[in-house]
Amino acid sequence: MDAEQDSQIAAVIGVIQTVRPDILLINEFDYDSDGVALELFTEALAAGPDGLKMPHSFLAPSNTGVYTNLDLDGDGRLAEPEDAFGYGRFPGQYGMVLLSRFPVETAASATFRTMLWQDLPGALMPERPDGAPFPSADVHASARLSSKSHWDVAVVTPGGPLRLLASHPTPPVFDGPEDFNGRRNHDEIQFWSLYLNGALLPSDTGVRTFAGPPFVILGDLNADPMDGDGRREALQALLARTDVNDPVPRSLGAVAASKNQGGVNANHSGDPALDTADWNDERGPGNLRVDYVLPSSDLIVIDSGVYWPPPGTAGADLIGQGDPVSSDHRLVWVDIRLP
Repeated sequence: MDAEQDSQIAAVIGVIQTVRPDILLINEFDYDSDGVALELFTEALAAGPDGLKMPHSFLAPSNTGVYTNLDLDGDGRLAEPEDAFGYGRFPGQYGMVLLSRFPVETAASATFRTMLWQDLPGALMPERPDGAPFPSADVHASARLSSKSHWDVAVVTPGGPLRLLASHPTPPVFDGPEDFNGRRNHDEIQFWSLYLNGALLPSDTGVRTFAGPPFVILGDLNADPMDGDGRREALQALLARTDVNDPVPRSLGAVAASKNQGGVNANHSGDPALDTADWNDERGPGNLRVDYVLPSSDLIVIDSGVYWPPPGTAGADLIGQGDPVSSDHRLVWVDIRLP
């Protein structure tokens, strides 16, 4: 991985070095079991006059690209990206990684990658019009909840222990009237409310219950509370919890993009200042708020924002206009202090 030769990697590193987070979750970071990509990325991040050293990390397998030998989408074909436990053309595609300046307690952390979808209390698994399982009973018996994984990562900060609750639910689109992806997105988000409520859930190493606050929920949840596709109830309920603080991070760049790009953005109900993703403005869904950093209510929020500089201002070259330079998502940041 050579940041000098890859303009997108260089732009991503430029954004991170500008914001300079203490803890960072990167979604759509391809997983390899030897951690070679992670090592090369952290070396590039630490290089140069603005280098940022993040010596600690959490890396674990993803469901993406892990094939099931089942027809998960019911199209009559096997061994397609849609037939993996999570959409992907190879194992680990679109994975995730957590980087930290502070030590990570791997032994105290948990992953829920292999948890079956049907084991989630109240699971909204897809059905046919006659009530039969879609696409089959075999799929219902084998499908996993997480399109990538759900992580509960223990970090030891100078102010005390902190739990990082990370995930990247599937987009609630690219399916049919059975709403397979829409239902899965809902339930991947619903997982966190159930976990915070103390539900006993099957982790990859045994039944697990949440250890308690302080915590931060973070990730690309692929859901907007007001606009776009999907079943918004799980996200709206998560944002409304009394033990969760939504700092509503915002940016001027998102406002400018919504105004300048027009299209479906003009019909959105949500505040454009809160948008974190820059998507197609003509056929939709337009710009949406889908990326979140949600501290527990016992944490003190100092400040928050979305790294989306308006055109013509410092850092705008790292974002791009229309075609993304670093990503079609924007980095969301929240400054917190432990009580």
